[in-house]
Amino acid sequence: MKYSDILKQGEKIKEQSAKFFKNNKLKGKKLDEKFHSEHNRVFKEIDCLACANCCKTTSPIFRDVDIKRIAKGLKTTEKKFIQTYLHMDEEQDYVLNFAPCPFLDLSDNKCTIYEIRPLACREYPHTDRKNMHQILNLTQKNMDICPAVVKIVDSILTNTRVNLK
Repeated sequence: MKYSDILKQGEKIKEQSAKFFKNNKLKGKKLDEKFHSEHNRVFKEIDCLACANCCKTTSPIFRDVDIKRIAKGLKTTEKKFIQTYLHMDEEQDYVLNFAPCPFLDLSDNKCTIYEIRPLACREYPHTDRKNMHQILNLTQKNMDICPAVVKIVDSILTNTRVNLK
């Protein structure tokens, strides 16, 4: 199945997943275990370099420590890095000025600053974090971007017997 088809499948289960996230009976450790198990399984199938939709369509949040590290790695000042690549969004977070990410090599979907990339990129799509219940809204949004998230959520919905009415 093509990654674009998986994202279309995500659109079909969006309402069901929203109900699940809102009313889920799984809490804490049990929810984390479901996500982590599916995360590990799905990422044996999904090749991020074959997709890179996250890098092509969205921006990570750049924390001060990310800016400092990346500017140093690019041999520029933090101020110049911010002026060249970033702006402050409505939530007062630094994000990229445009998509696709300027550090994405479109010829092979590899990150040109991979070793010094932002923490948000390192952790994306956040499906192996602790306390998943705290980021279910973000997970729901990531279903529009990441085929792996769609597959993870779809599997959890399929394999979890909950009342979705």
